[in-house]
Amino acid sequence: MDLALYDPEAGYYARAPRRSGRAGDFFTSVDVGPLFGRLLEAQVAEMAGLLHPEEPAASGPFDLVEAGAGDGRLSADLLDAARTHNPSLYARTRLHLVEASAAARASHRRTLGASADRLAYSGAALPAGFEGVLVANELLDAFPVHQVVMRGGALREVYVDADFRIGEGAPSTPALGAYLRRLGIVLDEGWRAEINLSAVEWILQAAQRLARGFLVLIDYGHEARRLYSAAHAAGTLTSFTRHTAALGDPSATSRDRPAWAHRPGEQDITAHVDFTSVRAAAESAGLTTIALLDQTYFLLGIVRALDAEGDRGALVPSPRALKTLIMPGGLGSTMKVLVMGKGVGRPALRGVSFAARMT
Repeated sequence: MDLALYDPEAGYYARAPRRSGRAGDFFTSVDVGPLFGRLLEAQVAEMAGLLHPEEPAASGPFDLVEAGAGDGRLSADLLDAARTHNPSLYARTRLHLVEASAAARASHRRTLGASADRLAYSGAALPAGFEGVLVANELLDAFPVHQVVMRGGALREVYVDADFRIGEGAPSTPALGAYLRRLGIVLDEGWRAEINLSAVEWILQAAQRLARGFLVLIDYGHEARRLYSAAHAAGTLTSFTRHTAALGDPSATSRDRPAWAHRPGEQDITAHVDFTSVRAAAESAGLTTIALLDQTYFLLGIVRALDAEGDRGALVPSPRALKTLIMPGGLGSTMKVLVMGKGVGRPALRGVSFAARMT
């Protein structure tokens, strides 16, 4: 999965600066238009104010980090909104775009346009240290995972050979069994599951590098008890091509070559996020969980706060786009938002003011 997605020459993400949108293989909240970035900007601005409650002009630089930034469209939308509605915040912002694809990084300044002057860093790794807000939209679901299956009461790992056919063998690392034991999860016979050790490693690193501030992680997934249950007994490993998904169950194609093993490097491969393990790892590294909720409620909280402040008209120009972002059954309930902080307590943020619900 790592090679198929990120190999510098053949990887799916490495070979193009943009993979989403109508002309791509999947659709994200960013593809709805600039509204998503504008609403996020309203939340980021509140977080920046909580970090530096004194006069903005005297509060020094503010670090905005976007991880998994792609070509930078989300940050461009966010900064465009800040330049218009929070010019003092815009002037203080140091933007850090973190993206594995060299092709996508090469397009950052072009995508940012008038906001390119805010770009302080464009690279493949998180900055060594920062104080501000880290945003990651649909990042963790694209990390390479291990797939396991329960056979005869023993945990087995699914492997891919040089012909892209799958087989089963002993787990490659004891960390896989330890991961499930830590959650109190025992898979039933024949159940498949994905274990994202990379997501846990990444959140630990992010927590260490954040000196003080907030993390906003937006992705699709579930709490562990629901993710590792009968509802997902075939696993969630999925490939996307031209907005069509093929689930990772081997019966989707053939017993030894599931859909996600076809055409490596030419299709997206993704798996649902285990928010329980991500959150537990982050808390072990000093972060505080502020909320885990559906995108529907996160964005409705921001909209309601802007209504109360008399700013909704300026920030929400498109009712159709808002409906697309918050509609249950679509992006609204599919996408979950994990908000965490470090050294900031548990503030009553705009985005968690409507309802802290996760379906």
